[in-house]
Amino acid sequence: MSTLDPLDVRLVLALIDDPRAQVSELAELLGVARNTVQSHLRRLQRGGVLRNGGRDVDLAAVGYDVVAFITVEVTHRDLDGVIAALRAVPQVLEVFEISGRGDVWCRVAARDVHHLQVALRQILRIKGVIRTETSLGLHEHIPYRLQPLLEGLPGAGRSGQGPAPSRLLP
Repeated sequence: MSTLDPLDVRLVLALIDDPRAQVSELAELLGVARNTVQSHLRRLQRGGVLRNGGRDVDLAAVGYDVVAFITVEVTHRDLDGVIAALRAVPQVLEVFEISGRGDVWCRVAARDVHHLQVALRQILRIKGVIRTETSLGLHEHIPYRLQPLLEGLPGAGRSGQGPAPSRLLP
């Protein structure tokens, strides 16, 4: 499913804004019947747009087939301005200040390589950007996750005793 109708887009945006929103709240917010929201949610889940219980959006399923990881070298006095300007680039999903080679790391989504090139040119025009290095994501093997990390915290076990001993070993 790569085409979303306007209600689908509004529904997904509402879920991003409030992942815990109930169907009735979504219906009221969007000005449609509960059954309409439920049917759109089911269709979005079946089509793979919404995954992980309906609160995570699959970028490829909505037409963003290219994911790139861009390392940006920045003039340090312009770092804050570069980060502010990156916020204005719609394709930029995440920005981290990093150590090592480069100064800033961005995850970028694009519909195709031409769309990625447009984003790269926009990034290169930002005052303070010296150069970029781009790596394309070919396949997501492990999606963003928290469960294994949180399972290692004290009290995470089913009995409240913490995780099983095998979970504590690396």
